Amino acid sequence: MDLYTRAKDLGIQTEFMDGQGHRHVTDTAALQIILDALPARIPTRFLKEVVVIRSGQSARTELDQAATLPLRWKIVAGLKVIAEGETPDRVIVWPLGLPEGSYRLHLTDAAALTEEAPLIVAPPRAFGGDFDRCWLLAVQLYGIRSERNWGIGDFTDLEGLIELAAGLGADGVGLNPLHALFDDRPGDCSPYSPNSRLFLNPLYIDVEKLQEFQPGAIAGHAAAIARLRGNDIVDYAGVAELKWRALRSAFAVFKASPRTERHAAFAKFRTERGAMLSRFACFEMLRHKFRKPWWEWPEEWRQSDDARSAALHAGPDAGEIEFVKFVQWTADQQLAACRDLAAKRGMKVGLYLDVAVGVQSDGFDAWSEQSAISRHLAVGAPPDALNTAGQNWGLAGFNAAGLEIRSFEPFREMLRASMRHAGAIRLDHVLGLKRLYLVPHGFAADNGVYVQMPFEALLAATAQESMKHRCVVIGEDLGTVPEGFREQMADWGIWSYQVMMFERDDRGAFRGVDHYSANALVTFNTHDLSTYAGWRCFSDLSLKRSLGIDPGESDEARWHALAMLSDVLRHHAIDDHDLYAVAGFLARTKSRLLAISLEDLLGVIDQPNIPGTVDEHPNWRRRLPLSIDEMVAAIDVAALKTATRERTRAAV
Repeated sequence: MDLYTRAKDLGIQTEFMDGQGHRHVTDTAALQIILDALPARIPTRFLKEVVVIRSGQSARTELDQAATLPLRWKIVAGLKVIAEGETPDRVIVWPLGLPEGSYRLHLTDAAALTEEAPLIVAPPRAFGGDFDRCWLLAVQLYGIRSERNWGIGDFTDLEGLIELAAGLGADGVGLNPLHALFDDRPGDCSPYSPNSRLFLNPLYIDVEKLQEFQPGAIAGHAAAIARLRGNDIVDYAGVAELKWRALRSAFAVFKASPRTERHAAFAKFRTERGAMLSRFACFEMLRHKFRKPWWEWPEEWRQSDDARSAALHAGPDAGEIEFVKFVQWTADQQLAACRDLAAKRGMKVGLYLDVAVGVQSDGFDAWSEQSAISRHLAVGAPPDALNTAGQNWGLAGFNAAGLEIRSFEPFREMLRASMRHAGAIRLDHVLGLKRLYLVPHGFAADNGVYVQMPFEALLAATAQESMKHRCVVIGEDLGTVPEGFREQMADWGIWSYQVMMFERDDRGAFRGVDHYSANALVTFNTHDLSTYAGWRCFSDLSLKRSLGIDPGESDEARWHALAMLSDVLRHHAIDDHDLYAVAGFLARTKSRLLAISLEDLLGVIDQPNIPGTVDEHPNWRRRLPLSIDEMVAAIDVAALKTATRERTRAAV
């Protein structure tokens, strides 16, 4: 069997048309690496795909011709049989009333051949939200200034942002991903390139809020903290050095103190997060000990193993392992307090959190889930209007075979961690639930392949977790979207993500308010695009050109876009064209969520991130020009409330 036939059997699309209409065929050498990197798929004789049943709806599954009839089936959860039966033909009609859950399906045909597969009984749709239309304040938390933080926005600043947003009439605060990064590589600061999507970034902890905080731990560093606080760029290395010193000091005090309610709360957290927290703590200890990628560690530690993890907990490194857990507990407590404050202020959404599309290959998630995450392949995007050269994000993503082997548990764990304190989450590059564009290491971004994913099963798992956590799920569905994708997503209650910058017709005209979907989050821009002020003054175009990047737009095209914006605003009886005019336009859409970025409200010109750059631009480092206490005076509150009056909450 040649490579391309093998690829087809594995659902790998080796030939495709990119967003610019160009045909691509994957290089043979690249395809070989891709095939070697993916786990072997368990051959199936009876089923074409994972069985998904929507609660309350009739469901049937067609069997392949290889099955010898009659065929017996059994749905099991552990040792418990949920339902069983037999079919005399090539269709299984599933009984109504099956309890929602995730199961294993056992099949045996008349020739005594057996097969096993995941079976999901899901709610008909994801959680739809218990609000009509509202708006959110979108923030890059690391960039927040305050009179008390240590040079990076923290969870106490987030409480201040919640108060600010509540006063402006918003129903939530949207944040960059809060995923755990690498504490010993503070320069790797992109929140979209995490160590783990299951745990939090400790740099957001307000260490001074800890009961065990000891000012002596940072004695003599007042000048350093003042310098960090005054920087225009986040000095991640400087912040990390002081925060980790303070956290270790606080942990020592915690360990030495008599048993208190805090010790009981810590024990409860360890129980809640269970084996995954223990694995993460062990991984972090081992990563610091060996200081190499995990695939270069001693053989015994290259795989996650709960028995070995338990032994580590009883060994000489037990204190370091417990410290990692303590830090995660502290971060979780402070984020939970932010969630509770938003609820107290009557916010209908509360926290809206972003979820990265993948993880770094040498991080915890890739080590813990080696069958479900392919470390040799990077997630990206083929050439399209957003990036004419294609994109390689350098992140390892899930693969279909590994997820099916694990009954989608790694995907569920990611959702649970993200939804733990959120009223809404956004799945970055949600197209990856249907097909992932994977690029083998060492190859250019235009030499990848599309790999098909079990879309229906992933949507079903998302709906299950969404309903369980009462959390709205928004899919970032920008770029080259397969036909029918948005319709299927909407059918499962996953919301769309509509960016006004991209909502234009073939003539470049901006689409009217009636174009936008109800179940969608609408916004003018994203963290990867220019701010509104920067867009109007062409700053993004000139900056990209100075960096040798094709901005994908000429000055003439930008002038045309500005004229088209004025046209659509005038068409809707909006005479001005400032940010509040745009906010007023978007507020009139039927989309139930509107996000307005804090950078735009403050008139910031520079965008948080320029895709395709690393050191050329201070991505994920820029701090806002004003502190939280100064922001209200810089915002035209009356204009903002007028613009958002149709969806502004009453102050509580």
